[in-house]
Amino acid sequence: MAGTSRQLDTRLETVLDQLASVGTLDDLQTHILGLRDLFEVEHLVYHSVNAAGGQYAALSYDLDWVNRYIEQGYERVDPVVQGCFRRFHPIDWKSLDWSAKASRAFLHEALDHGVGNQGLSMPVRGPTGHFAVFTVNQSTDDEDWAGYRAEFLESLILTSHFLNNKALEIELGGNITDHKSLSPREVDALSFLALGCSRAEIADRLTISEHTLRVYIESARHKLGAANTTHAVARAISQGLIVV
Repeated sequence: MAGTSRQLDTRLETVLDQLASVGTLDDLQTHILGLRDLFEVEHLVYHSVNAAGGQYAALSYDLDWVNRYIEQGYERVDPVVQGCFRRFHPIDWKSLDWSAKASRAFLHEALDHGVGNQGLSMPVRGPTGHFAVFTVNQSTDDEDWAGYRAEFLESLILTSHFLNNKALEIELGGNITDHKSLSPREVDALSFLALGCSRAEIADRLTISEHTLRVYIESARHKLGAANTTHAVARAISQGLIVV
């Protein structure tokens, strides 16, 4: 499992490096398909809504299903959408309430259109009312899905924030550094750096690989508009984002 984890970290780092060079929202669609293959799922979706109600989606679902979803206004009955609005942590679809008649009918129709029976969605909240959902979807049994979540969850969470940051950067013309919101893991990483811990020590304390730690640190540096890691730590301290 350790070898598999290191391989995934390396592949993820490569994809995120490529994502950093994306310049348009249209280009994100191509990368969504690459991420789908990286995470070994049938479908992968990124959907965002800004404060003005403007929406953007990059996804791998069949377009007939996408159009049907929009035409029928299924966001009103979709338990995944409703659950993500109310929560902040990753949501396994099986944990949601599908008992309502409208929800059950919606689920059956989704399955008929090729949506898998298993799903994991990550809510992502950004500046000034921005909200997004990052989802992976697969057709498999509960046991295999539990193993998949255990192996991929950390990297999926990380990817959801990187992808959201990239979409915001494009939408706002590259100026998102005024909206500084570090994730809990980014805060942990910078805090340990500020205390003088080595990267190996930090990775051990956070129970992650050094590759994954590097991605957290680079994400925090990007959000803070810092030239290097030392600069990022200094900015985080001066702005009260971490306390040492």
